[in-house]
Amino acid sequence: MLLRRIARPLFASWFLSEGVDALRRPTAHVAVARGAVDRLTATVPRGALGGALDAYRHPSDAQLTTVVRVHGGATALAALLLATGRAPRASALALAALTLPLAAADAPASRKERGQLTEQEKKDRKARFLRGLALTGGALIAAADTAGRPSVRWRVEHARATRAAAARTAAAAATAAAAKKAASKKIADAVH
Repeated sequence: MLLRRIARPLFASWFLSEGVDALRRPTAHVAVARGAVDRLTATVPRGALGGALDAYRHPSDAQLTTVVRVHGGATALAALLLATGRAPRASALALAALTLPLAAADAPASRKERGQLTEQEKKDRKARFLRGLALTGGALIAAADTAGRPSVRWRVEHARATRAAAARTAAAAATAAAAKKAASKKIADAVH
C-alpha cells in the first residue's frame, strides 16, 4: 500500500538520525547515559540481583561511549530496515526495544533531583521523555501492522477450522455413502 511505503521511511527517519548521531558524535549521548546510570545506581542497592550489577555501577566514559555507539548502530540499522520495508515488523519491534531505555533515561526527576535541575532542564527532560514514549508506542504499532494480511494467529485458527470442517464434511459424506449403500442393498434384497 502506498501509505506504508511513505509512512515507514518517514517514521524511521528520526530513529536513523538519532542512531547515526550517536555513532558519529557520542559525547552528548554519553552525558545523558551517564546521568541515567548515576540515577540507576543511586536507586538500586549494592548487592541487588546477587551482586551481578556491582561491576557495572561506575562504567568508564570509554565503556559508555562504546555502549552508546553500539546502541546507535543498532538503532540506525533497525531504522534502515524499517524504512526499506525489510522485515518491517521485526525492525519496528527492535526500535521499540531500543527506544524504551532512552525514554527511561529521561524519566521524570525525583523530588530530590528536581531541586538540582533548572526549569529549562526539567522542560527538556520531560520533552525527551514524552518523545521517547511516543516513539516507542509508534514503533509498537508499526510492529503490529500486518500490512493488510491476517495475523499468524488468525491463519492458524482459520487452518484448524478449515481442517475440522473438511473432516466433518468427509465424515458426513462417508456416512451418507454408507447409508446409500445400505439402502441399495435393502432394495436389492427386497427385489430378489
